[in-house]
Amino acid sequence: MKVIVQGREPFVVVACGFIGWALCAATMGIAMRLTALPRALVAHAVAAPLIFVVVSLFYFRRRSPWSPLSTAVGFLVTVAWLDFFVVALAIQRSLAMFASPLGVWLPFLLIFVATWLTGITCRKGGLNIPPRQAASRSYR
Repeated sequence: MKVIVQGREPFVVVACGFIGWALCAATMGIAMRLTALPRALVAHAVAAPLIFVVVSLFYFRRRSPWSPLSTAVGFLVTVAWLDFFVVALAIQRSLAMFASPLGVWLPFLLIFVATWLTGITCRKGGLNIPPRQAASRSYR
């Protein structure tokens, strides 16, 4: 597997990972207000891969996306980094969340698999989604 880092692509991967993470955090926050923690964790575990399928569809429509595996790793590293530094250290001031398979490890696995499979499907043309065209700029 060859990973080619082109221009701003790492920034785009991190930005997409951040957007997915923020939507997952919002899902968790809303679910915690509406129900008990165990049900909120289940809602988060269900929502996380769905959110990342949508984010991945957006990402893989780009002209030169990374490979599905590289993108899945990039999204997962972004989410794990944000969970560790923002949620665990800054907000909860505890690493206890990482002891929860349902709260952390299952969503991590599902985010990775959802991103990877979406990328594979888009690469094979299974979704028939054409790449987004770059905006044309006319200067007069």
